[in-house]
Amino acid sequence: MKSEEILRLVDTIHRSKEIEKEVVFQGIEAALLSAVRKKLGETETATVIIDRETGETTVTEDGKQIDAEDLGRLAAMSGKQVLFQKIREAERDRIFEEYEDKTGQLVSGVVQRYEGPNLIVSLGRVEGFLPRSEQAPGERFRVGERIKALVKDLQKSTSRVKITLSRTDKELVSQLFALEIPEVQDNVIEIKVIAREAGYRTKVAVTTYDTNVDCVGACVGVRGSRIKNIVDELFGEKIDIVRWNESIEVLIIQALKPAEISSMDLDYDEQKAQIYVKPDQQSLAIGKRGQNVRLASKLTEWELEIKPITDEELEQMRKEDPDDLPDSLAESEETAEAEAPEAEETAAEPETEEVAEGETAESEAEEVAEEEAAEPEAEEAAEEEAAEPEAE
Repeated sequence: MKSEEILRLVDTIHRSKEIEKEVVFQGIEAALLSAVRKKLGETETATVIIDRETGETTVTEDGKQIDAEDLGRLAAMSGKQVLFQKIREAERDRIFEEYEDKTGQLVSGVVQRYEGPNLIVSLGRVEGFLPRSEQAPGERFRVGERIKALVKDLQKSTSRVKITLSRTDKELVSQLFALEIPEVQDNVIEIKVIAREAGYRTKVAVTTYDTNVDCVGACVGVRGSRIKNIVDELFGEKIDIVRWNESIEVLIIQALKPAEISSMDLDYDEQKAQIYVKPDQQSLAIGKRGQNVRLASKLTEWELEIKPITDEELEQMRKEDPDDLPDSLAESEETAEAEAPEAEETAAEPETEEVAEGETAESEAEEVAEEEAAEPEAEEAAEEEAAEPEAE
């Protein structure tokens, strides 16, 4: 190979594969050295040096210079195989270094093909592997569709890098929040804890140290625009945004919303809590298939047990222990309201929409049932009022 051809080859590989020129020069030298050994047999005295400026190649064996063109066809073919292998290894190392820094971060790609239930995603110059176990229930992607996923793991094999992606990791939600909510990206709002059951429901506890920012309202957005984008990306997965509080009592109250808590008994040593709710709030507190209480337990890192309680039983508890939680519960809620920024008042509308995104339809069904039950009573009252003048 002539010196001009060598320089042109090095430049082409450098541009197309984004591999350093020095690595390509070393690969060509290794390929020529392999060709020399193929021609002359195994020898420790053979050397190959390529001038980095001119491309001139010098091949010596036992101090004697050899013309590279005299190596023969088989030796040249063997040298090409070594060169291609070196290039693949260099490209693999470059990709590994690039995506090693992206582990735990969000990447965007295009669905390229299916391999059984697994997805192969094109990330540009490399493919990502999304196994079925890392796909959330209910998610369906078409070939050619864009997809966002989390880089979960990297493995370096002989000639390539295997990039494992995930759509079920809770860090995916955190990355989507940072993408859609500038305050999270700028660390004005901090995500404290995420509890997730992929494909079904997620609870996110947020806080802020800026008194002028309403962390919940900012995450929800105007008319729920910000949280809606995240929900759409997760194929309708319900998201509850919880205001973080250092007080475990207040945090439990927030985590179990939309249910209203009547009382609770806390065991700080075992980190267990018995939560008392009225019978009509029990299904809301537990949630569909136990999701609400299960996610609240993950969020608070406390074991929560939901128990129904009547008004009579609650009043009896207050008499037996006046210092029990019903009084402190109100104090905790007042403290939480006092600590919240004034912006909460203006964010009432988005917060209402956020609850609607994260809740089941049970509360709405209860309101409808109450309205239907009230209608006959209103009609009877109207008939009685109409009848009174006639009786007189």
